[in-house]
This record gives sequence, C-alpha cells and structure tokens, in this order.
Amino acid sequence: MTSTSETPSTPIAEQPADEFLWLEEIYGEKPLAWVAHENEKTAGMLHTPEFDRTQASILEVLDSTDRIPMVGKYGDWYYNFWKDAEHPRGIWRRTTPASYRTASPAWETVLDIDALGKAEGTDWVFKGAQMLYPDYDRALLSLSPDGGDAVTLREFDVEAKAFVEDGFVLPTAKMWCDWIDRDAIWVSTDFGPGSLTTSSYPRITRRWRRGTPLADAETVLEVPESHMFASISHDHTEGFERDLAVDRIEFFTATYSLVTGGDLVRIDVPEDASIDLHREWLLVRPRGDWEVDGTIYTAGSLLAAKLDAWLRGDRSLEPLFTPDAHTSLEGWTWTRNYLLLTLLQDVATRIEVLDPANDWARSELAGAPALHTVSVSAVDADRSDDYWMVVSGFLTPSTLQIGSVTGTVGGSEPATLKTSPAFFDASGYTVEQYFATSGDGTKVPYFQVAAKDLVLDGSHPTLLYGYGGFEIALTPGYNGVIGRAWLERGGVYVVANIRGGGEYGPTWHTSALKENRHRAYEDFSAVAKDLIARGVTSPAHLGCEGGSNGGLLVGNMLTQYPELFGAIVCEVPLLDMRRYTKLSAGFSWIAEYGDPDVPEQWAYVQTFSPYHNLKAGTTYPPVLFYTATSDDRVGPVQARKMAARMEAMGVPDVWFYENREGGHGGAADNKQTAHMRAAAYEFLWKHLAGA
Repeated sequence: MTSTSETPSTPIAEQPADEFLWLEEIYGEKPLAWVAHENEKTAGMLHTPEFDRTQASILEVLDSTDRIPMVGKYGDWYYNFWKDAEHPRGIWRRTTPASYRTASPAWETVLDIDALGKAEGTDWVFKGAQMLYPDYDRALLSLSPDGGDAVTLREFDVEAKAFVEDGFVLPTAKMWCDWIDRDAIWVSTDFGPGSLTTSSYPRITRRWRRGTPLADAETVLEVPESHMFASISHDHTEGFERDLAVDRIEFFTATYSLVTGGDLVRIDVPEDASIDLHREWLLVRPRGDWEVDGTIYTAGSLLAAKLDAWLRGDRSLEPLFTPDAHTSLEGWTWTRNYLLLTLLQDVATRIEVLDPANDWARSELAGAPALHTVSVSAVDADRSDDYWMVVSGFLTPSTLQIGSVTGTVGGSEPATLKTSPAFFDASGYTVEQYFATSGDGTKVPYFQVAAKDLVLDGSHPTLLYGYGGFEIALTPGYNGVIGRAWLERGGVYVVANIRGGGEYGPTWHTSALKENRHRAYEDFSAVAKDLIARGVTSPAHLGCEGGSNGGLLVGNMLTQYPELFGAIVCEVPLLDMRRYTKLSAGFSWIAEYGDPDVPEQWAYVQTFSPYHNLKAGTTYPPVLFYTATSDDRVGPVQARKMAARMEAMGVPDVWFYENREGGHGGAADNKQTAHMRAAAYEFLWKHLAGA
C-alpha cells in the first residue's frame, strides 16, 4: 500500500471541476430534496425489527433516570442540566448540597426547555448558563434554535425563574459573552459586516453596559480577519479581579493581554503556549520547546511564575511538570489553595496534588485508582479545597466522589456520592492494552475490550474507533451504549490512540500535523493490521467508525486502506479538503491540516482528501455517512458530496442520513442520538457479522 506521503500530487489548476458544488447550498430546495431521497432510502435499509430493538435499548440508557446527575456549585446550590424521556430537550434544575447527597435529591426546576420551546414556538437547545458572581441570581443563557454552535443570548432571573425584562439579549450568532458585573458584560458576536473572522467567529469584543445600545458599546479588542476569534473574560476572584483578552490567532496559537483601563498589557509568553491565571499565579504550558534565560523547557511542560513579577520582567519559572516518553499532562484544576494535575501514563490516568504555599510539594491524590480514567474538578475554587472525582473504565460504571485536600496534601479517601448503573453485564469481558507498530516504527497503543474466552480465529466482528486530532486524548470510559449494542451481541470494541491526539502530549499531536498527517492514518491502519495479525478479526469482520476529524480519519481508511475493512461509519465528517476552509468554520483548522489554496500545501493536503482520492474500479467497503443540516461547525455538505460522488461512480452499498436538527454532535436530543448510534451499530453488525 502506498503511503499518503508518497501519493503523486496534482496541481490545483489540473483538478477536475466539482460536479457536486450545488449540494453546498445547505438549505437549498434541490439539495434538501436530494437529502430527503437519501434519508428515505437509508431508513428503508435500517428500519428492521432488530434496528428498532437496538434503538429502544440505546434510548433506555440515554434516558435512564439512574444516571449520575453531574452538578456545578453556584453559591449555596448545586445546578444540573437533565434530559430524559419526559424532558427530551432538558430541564435546568438545582438542589441543595445536603439533598444531593441523598439517594433521591429534591430538585427544583429553574427552566424547562421543552416548555419554553412550546411556549415560544422554537425547539430550543440549551447550550449553557453563565452565572453572575457573587449572588448567582442572574444568568446569561445560551439557547440554540437548531442545535448548532450559533446561539441566542438572554438574561435570566434565576430566583424569579423568568427572563429579565429589558435585560441583556443578543440575536442568534456564534458568540462569546461573560459577566463583568451586574450591569456590564463582555460581548464578542456578529456586530454586522466586517465583524467576523474568515473562520466565521467574532473578531471584535466590546464592553456592553446595561441600558445602552449595543452599537454604542466600547470596542476593547479587535483582531485581524485572518485570525480565529477574539474574546475577553472576567476573573472575579476577590483581591485578584482582572480581565483577560485573548487574540486566538489559530487553533493552537494566541496572544494574551490584561485589560488595564483602556490599554491591553501583553503577557509575554510564546504564541503556542496556553496560560492559566489563579490568584497570584501564572501557569504556562508551551506546546514547543521554550528557551528562557538560557534554560530550555520541554514542550508539554507546566511552568509557574508570580504574575506581577512576570509582568515586571522577572523571568523566574518553577517547573511543575516535565513530560517523559510515557507520561504527559492532560490537564489541571485549581482548588482554592492547591493545584491538581491530571497525568496520562501510557493513556492511564493518575492525579498529583501540588501545594504552592509549601514550595510546590507534591503527592498522589488519595483514592485515584490505577488503569482508569479519573477526572477531577473543584467543587468551589473560591471557597474551599473540596474536589469532585469521577472514575470510569471500559467495564466500570462511572462513580462520582467528593474529597478534600485541606490539611494534608493528597487528602483523605474521597467519599462516593453517586454510582452510575451497570447497563450490561461486564463479568464476561476483559480490557487489554496492546501496541501496534506504525510505518515509521512508532509504537501506537490501543485498548481492546472483548470476551474473556475470545478465540483468536479471525472471526469476530470488531469495531475500531479513533480520532487522532487537535491534541484530544481518547481514554478508557464506561459506555453503556457500546456494551448493549456491540459487546453483548458478541462484538469486540477497540480504541486506537493514534498520533494527532494528545495521549503523549503536544509532540504526539504535532507529529501528525499538515504534511505529516499521513502518520495518523498509518497509525490507525497499523492497529487494524495488528488486530488481523493477532487473529482477533479479519478484514471482512473489521469495521471502523469516527466523527468530525475522526470522520476524516475513517474517510481515509475508505480511500487508502479499503482492503482492511468490511464496513465503515463516517459521521459529521471533513472529506473535501480542497474546499474545507470555505465551508462553515473550516478556515480555523488550517494549522491542523494546511491551506489548500497554497499550491505547496495542497500538494500534501490532497493526499488525505478522501473526496479527491476516490478511484474508479476500486472495491470499497460498505459505508454509511451520518450528518446534520444545522451543523454549523463542519456542516453537512462534505458528507453529501462524498456520498453523491460515490453513487455517481456506481459504488454499491453507499448510504447517507442527515438529521435536520442537531449541532456538530449530529443530534439535538436523546432520540436523535439513539437513532444515530443504532444506525451505526446495526449497519456495522449487518455487514461484519454476516460476512
């Protein structure tokens, strides 16, 4: 198999005309008629009695009232957003900490999204609430009319449970807003012509005061149109109040400045670094090696400085974490007085606690089990050192615990508050980690979930899942849907931790950018080949699934490695890499993939553009494309065009389904999600088990 890096390039001028440009008119009459026809055809193929049973079983998991209601603490209340069969669009509700500790908390409904939609004639999708500090009696609600990233902003009185008359309101747009105080907010939105970046995000941030026209709001930050977006956020920490302006240049580059009066004071860190401000501290995580006063700090390190001293020119840095060949920093969270680091060691989580008041003394966080995914977050970083801990594994239902690091670093064993129900019997399965060897010799880890008595005879329907982009790590986690719809019927489930992700920090990501993108696809195919070589499965029984960047991944499996797979599910995907920068938010991903309008970059971008690498006479495995009309991040048109071109080429077994509502996740509610998941698993099972 010729690798993507060796595929001959075709100059832009010599590319054939795109015969399916007409499908890019998202809401056009002709394209939607095409979608309706394809949906009807696919629904006819999918809607068997077995499909209906699978969909009902999945919906039972998604609507289960025994799921853990995750909460956020604001003042004296725990808030939660909840969807179930009775509330498909969800309710925003709250309870007291004491009630939450009981088996059946007493919830008080703050806003019923289904009732709101019915009253207003718009099927709103809840996209979050920003609460006003310190009273938390007001909120800025983000409501999407169709499930996309564009939202309407409306000020809400939490105690009166009503929208504020003459309150802050913004029309539907992609936006960023944050409270400054009760009578002012930061606003980044569509202010009219010229106010958006090429990526379709706001390029202007204004300070908007209550009772004044938005048009008169003071512009504080304005970034070039070619940058990604502009935003300003407010830190309300008492004694450390400040406003941080971010000029997001590209997906992983930015400049940071403090708003001081009418001026912006730049925080001098590399553009590829991410920062965090907590009380007197500045944390810096560089994505590349960084030399400061003769010392080189490794990419993916975490460094600390006193913010005031740093602004004065003092370049003293304290290394809090330095990566090695097996360990990376996945993230961190502050309690009031401590810093908790989440580390990945060969894709398994461990948590360290650091004490800045004691020369950053560190210890392991008590109660964090090995070989699981453990996430921690502060309960109330303004007031306490309490933390939430969520523990999950492929075969271990999630548990929610609460603990504290007050007194002794590391704290005592956390207390379990809630446990998710087991949606399938996991006693007959085992989780194992293996390493495949990629084309350049790199060892690529993957997790395999399978029956304990698995016979290695190559006969097992196997679902291979991956992502491999934007420094996102795939870690072990409980999934009742996979358990019911795939494992219980005899399937094997595999998660590949390929390059492009964040499993080993930023270098794992950057090693598969742009001209090196082929490494992600070589890694994924290496895992597929390893599963076949080990006798777990065979090409006729091996399927793969991915969404968004993962849709691009499996699209490349379709066009570059069709001989390895018996069926493919491609969801909300990028596929046309010639025009992706001109579609929805695609321009913002040039740093990840390259710019196809630059001939030298198109030379390599086209090597992983599935839409352009379809070849007549090639035998392709059955493929299902699943997308959403209202996805305003990737958009539905790339999946439309890919399916249409394959059908025009006479490729058999090409299927397409498009939800009318739903954002980039492809679904607006649990019913749509259940349909999407059932479609994927039934399609794969039909082709892989029957082979």
